Amino acid sequence: MSMEVDVLPEGATDAEIEQLADKVEGIAGEMSMFHQTHGFYIDGVDLSTCILPAGWRERLVEVRNANTAAPGTNGLMFTGLCLDKEDLCVAKLCALREKDMNFVRALLDAGIVDAEVIAGRLRTVENGRVARRAQEWLRSTTNGKAASMLPGFQASSRVSNRRPID
Repeated sequence: MSMEVDVLPEGATDAEIEQLADKVEGIAGEMSMFHQTHGFYIDGVDLSTCILPAGWRERLVEVRNANTAAPGTNGLMFTGLCLDKEDLCVAKLCALREKDMNFVRALLDAGIVDAEVIAGRLRTVENGRVARRAQEWLRSTTNGKAASMLPGFQASSRVSNRRPID
């Protein structure tokens, strides 16, 4: 289990997002008082540090439950917006670090994510070189079983509204 949580703050512009990510990391980053107190740290990221498929914002998953309650506020709960599981896999495969490949492989092996959905979303990544490298890894890992990796496949638009997780 990782002690790190990546957070992409909301902002009106890329520059604002980058500034907010720096602030988050300064307050709750590695070796901070937050890290020492809670046992994990927050890594502020911006859109230049991750590659995401088209439409990822429409597929964000809301997380709001007792674990998101603010201490001492009589039940005030915060809502976290998390990447859809296949969008997370796209980002991990575009980074293509060993730990990310292991993570995606484990999700695939457990049947938690759909290789065809991942492959379809990889086709929407703007950086074609990175997407092709990720598709090659996915093809070799799934033995080419995902139909969307075949020439001419048109990915379906499995776009849904935000889904709450309790």
